[in-house]
Order: sequence, then C-alpha cells, then structure tokens
Amino acid sequence: MRPQRTQRPDRVPRTRRPRPVLVYDGDCGFCTASVTFAQRHVRPRCDVLPWQSLPLDEYGVTQERAEYEALWVTPAGTVYGGAQAVAKALLSAGGPWSLPGALLTLPPFRWAAHAAYRLVAENRHRLPGSTAACAVPPRRSGNR
Repeated sequence: MRPQRTQRPDRVPRTRRPRPVLVYDGDCGFCTASVTFAQRHVRPRCDVLPWQSLPLDEYGVTQERAEYEALWVTPAGTVYGGAQAVAKALLSAGGPWSLPGALLTLPPFRWAAHAAYRLVAENRHRLPGSTAACAVPPRRSGNR
C-alpha cells in the first residue's frame, strides 16, 4: 500500500495541540542531522519529534507514512508530508525563511520540491551521516 500523496494534506479530526509538530525519522542519521540543522539555523516554530516516540494514531499518521516522509501536523490536526512539511516548517520560522517556504507551496516550485524531496528521501541511506536505518522501506503494491 502506497502512502498518500504529499500535495494534499490529510484532514482527520484529532485532539487540538498548542503548536504544530514536525515529525521525522529518529533512527535515520541524515534525518536527525537535518532536523538538528533546522532547529539551530532555521528555528521553525513547532515541536520537533521523532515518529518513534509518538503515539502515531493520535496524530492521524500511520507508521508506513512516517517512515516514508517527514510530516507537519498542525494544531488542528491537518497533516502535510514531504516537501510540503518542509515548506510549512520554513513558513513557521518567519523572516527570510518565509520566502522559500512560500515558493515551495506554489506550482511549479511545489512540483520540483516534491521531486527533489523524493530523490533525497529515497537515497538518504547514501548521504553523509546515514546509517542502514536510513533506507526508505520499499513501497508496497496495492490500492494507492
């Protein structure tokens, strides 16, 4: 079963949270390094948590999707994935980060960002700081 496309956010009623949450793969060295860089330099206004430490069902997220891409969960429970999660993080940081964040939400930048995100995500096990845990699980054939 293939995870949902990243262009459209999931809208599932959930408990309202005070801040958005950026969910990432805490077992992946590349993902952890990327999140650490973002926290130090971009400073998104959100909680940043590895999916392994979350009750994913309370966030309306499956483990398969959390393994597949970074996620941005709004306080209202809307879930954005992949490049759109990155765009939301940049937008939340404000200042000079808002411009690239805004551009990533607009075609054709959104399309290019999606392709670039998938290229990096599917090859993250080959990037500096990666471990065997960085490999994205193969997509299952199925309904989606």
